[in-house]
Amino acid sequence: MRIGYKLLAEGYSPQEMVRQAVRAEEVGFDFVEASDHYHPWLEEQGHSGFVWSILAAIAANTERIRLAPGVTCPFIRYHPAIVAQAAATTALLSNDRFFLGLGAGERLNEHVVGQGWPAVRQRHAMLRESLQIIRLLWKGGYQSFDGRYLTLEDAQVFDLPKTPPHIVVAGSGPSSARIAAELGDALFGTTPDPDLVRAYADAGGTGAKYGEVPLSWAPDDDTALASARAMFRFALTGWKVQSELPNPVHFAAATELIDKGDMSKTFGYGPDAERHLAVARQFAEAGFDRLVLVNVGPDPDGFFDFFAAELAEPLRALTPGS
Repeated sequence: MRIGYKLLAEGYSPQEMVRQAVRAEEVGFDFVEASDHYHPWLEEQGHSGFVWSILAAIAANTERIRLAPGVTCPFIRYHPAIVAQAAATTALLSNDRFFLGLGAGERLNEHVVGQGWPAVRQRHAMLRESLQIIRLLWKGGYQSFDGRYLTLEDAQVFDLPKTPPHIVVAGSGPSSARIAAELGDALFGTTPDPDLVRAYADAGGTGAKYGEVPLSWAPDDDTALASARAMFRFALTGWKVQSELPNPVHFAAATELIDKGDMSKTFGYGPDAERHLAVARQFAEAGFDRLVLVNVGPDPDGFFDFFAAELAEPLRALTPGS
C-alpha cells in the first residue's frame, strides 16, 4: 500500500503547503497531492494559491516524494494545451516525480472565466477530448485536434520528459470510471465505493486506485471534530452538490445544519489511531491501493508525528480488496 498526503490549497498559504510537503517527505509519505482551486470551498478555509507554482516550489524543495495536482480540470479555466505544457514542465523540474491528476471539475472554480458551466454529460465529453489533446502533445511534434467541444491548432510542447507522466482520472460513477479506464493510467476517488473500483476494472482499467481518506487529528475528540466541521463539512454534501455550487457562500448555506456528530460518521478523528485506521480500511477493502490522507485537524505537524508513530506501519500493511 502506498500512502500519500493531501495538501489543501484551500486551507493553507502557498508557503505553508511547500513546508508541509517537505515534512511529508521527511516522515515517509510516498507522494503528495495539491488541490487545484480558484476559490476555497468555505470562507473559513481562506486560501487558494495557484497549484502549478506550488508544485514547482515543492519539486525544488524535495528529493524523493512524488507530487501531483489532485485534481485539475483541463478545460474551461484552462485549455488542455496549457495543462499538457504545465505538466511536462513540472515533470522535468521534479526529475520525473510528477503525475497528473485530472477530473471534470467544479463550478466553484471554472465559472470564474465566464464561459458557463456545462451539464455533466458535456463535461465528460470535454474531459475525453482534453485527455486526447494532452496525449497528442506529449507525443512531440506539431499537433492539431478538431473535437466537438475543443480544438488545438498547430501546437507543440518543446520541453518534454523522456517518459510521459501517468494520468490519474477522478471518478464518481460508471461514466467517469470508464474515462479513467480508457484514457487514463489510474483512478482517483473520494469515497470508499467498491462499485466505482469495479466499474473501472470492468471497463478495462488495470492501473492504481487512489482514494482520499478523511481524517482530523487533534489531541482531543472535540477539537478534532470542530476543526473537521469548520474546514471540510462541504465534503458531506456529495459530489452532485460539490460540482454545482458556484461560491463559498453557497457551500456555507448548504452545510449550515451539518454538525460535529455528522462529521464523526465519516472521519477518523481525535488521538485514537484505531479510529483513523478504521476509515482507511474502508478504502482498502473497497479496492483502493493508494491512500491519500486528508488531515483537516488544526495541527499539521502534530499529525505528521502521529502518522510516523502510529499510522504509517499499519497503513502500509493493509491489503487492497481484503
